[in-house]
Amino acid sequence: MLTSLSISNYALIDQLHMQPAKGLSMITGETGAGKSIMLGAVGLLLGNRSDTKVLLHEDKKCVVEGVFEIGEYGLRDLFDQEELDYEDVCIIRREISPGGKSRSFVNDTPVLLDFLKTLGSKLMDVHSQHDTLQLGDGAYQLALVDAYAQSSEELGQYQRAYKVFRKSKNTYDELKRKAVELQKEADFNQFQLDELSSLALVSDEQADLESTQEVLENAEEIKLKINEMLSLFQEEQFGVLQGMAQIQQGMQSLERLAHKFSELKDRFQSVLIEVKDLVDSLGSEDSKVEIDFEKLDQIRERLSKIYQLQKKHGVNSVEELMKIESDLADRVFQFQNLDESLLLAEKTLKESESAMHALGEKLTNERKSCFPSFERELQGLLSGLGMENAKIVIDHKLIPAATSGLDEIELLFSANKGGNPQPLKKVASGGEFSRLLFAIKYLMADKMALPTLIFDEIDTGISGEVALQMVRMMKEISGRHQVICITHLPQVAAKGEQHYFVYKDNSSEKTVSKIRLLSTEDRVAELAKMIAGANPSSSAVESARELLLN
Repeated sequence: MLTSLSISNYALIDQLHMQPAKGLSMITGETGAGKSIMLGAVGLLLGNRSDTKVLLHEDKKCVVEGVFEIGEYGLRDLFDQEELDYEDVCIIRREISPGGKSRSFVNDTPVLLDFLKTLGSKLMDVHSQHDTLQLGDGAYQLALVDAYAQSSEELGQYQRAYKVFRKSKNTYDELKRKAVELQKEADFNQFQLDELSSLALVSDEQADLESTQEVLENAEEIKLKINEMLSLFQEEQFGVLQGMAQIQQGMQSLERLAHKFSELKDRFQSVLIEVKDLVDSLGSEDSKVEIDFEKLDQIRERLSKIYQLQKKHGVNSVEELMKIESDLADRVFQFQNLDESLLLAEKTLKESESAMHALGEKLTNERKSCFPSFERELQGLLSGLGMENAKIVIDHKLIPAATSGLDEIELLFSANKGGNPQPLKKVASGGEFSRLLFAIKYLMADKMALPTLIFDEIDTGISGEVALQMVRMMKEISGRHQVICITHLPQVAAKGEQHYFVYKDNSSEKTVSKIRLLSTEDRVAELAKMIAGANPSSSAVESARELLLN
């Protein structure tokens, strides 16, 4: 429910504020006073495109703000999807800067225009005599039928089955596409896999092989150099170890002569231990180095194969080759099990399609069962609105499975006796459409979670008893939903809980539109003017009072 609407610097509106009634609010005013301008500003809250041409003062920004009570609309999930804080009182604000930049806010948090459109469509529903596009849309008509038939549960079951079917179909189609590719590549993939598998690659082996190859290729020279160094260390008379043994004795003598040389002796002792360990390591390495030309050839041959495959596949490591081998093994396995996978996917597809069609037929039957009563009730309402010969027929066709079901419907309409019902856009005049729109909204009021309803001169082209019947129906709707009606008929305006009057103010440099809430006496005066013109007679005033009392 809209509890407050504020507009500033929009078209002819400098500042405007209104607080519509919970039930039925009426808005009247002279032609061109700004009633439609208000709707343009409201459209900004619903996500309509903006234009700097709407700025009354070009150096100031335009701000339109609506405060809504949304606790009964079930919108918490929508807010959660956008990661917005939810509150039962929702404030929507739209700003247009002098530079043309438009910004949208929900509870002071910036939002995208697409979200504002989605949210706005759930909060306000604006209809005028010119609004023919929505009613002529097949999807909208189908939604009306579903709401009337109360088939939301059947629709939900079908749509869940439809999603399963689409997923199964995508899986099956992807398998068939992959099958064609795998068939083309099957022999080549098997050859490449065999080539890689025959090597029995091991992670990190390349570095080990290259290191071993380096040692084997230089084995003779390595052993020669090691033995030369061992001779220098171990020669009995002039070897390094022999000399260091003599130095060790000297260090011990120095320590006995003076304790200050104890540290030097210890440092030398550490060096001697390290040198002996080095000699032992050289001896160990000498024993490991072997001259083995057969082993060297084997290593060279294996490395050559590894290098060839790396070049062939455009990689630089054994690990990458092993990844390619794994991928090839998967593709070969898929191909070898393709027939089984395809059969399983086809079976799943058929089962999901069968389940979807069963639920689709159930939904179709539910929809079709309501056609007679829908047509009958709507025709009865139109008759009460002065269209005694109106005829409504729902044309139904079965279509391939879609998100909305297996059905395509179109409302066919004839306003004249004996007329052949035709699609709405071909036969309905503006006045006829106004009454048809209104009758549908009335019919749906108990069946849909309608937001705030705004009727913009939907009573154009009607008068007398028809107008009274329309406003009676409007009051009935307002018992369950907030209704705001812009009207030019006094008998309609008199039935509102509140009556707002829009007028032009020429007291400043620029003409501006203003709005005020009328008191009871002000309402009498305004209704009298609507009945008899600018200077109403006493009888017109009395007629106005009667309209308010009845």
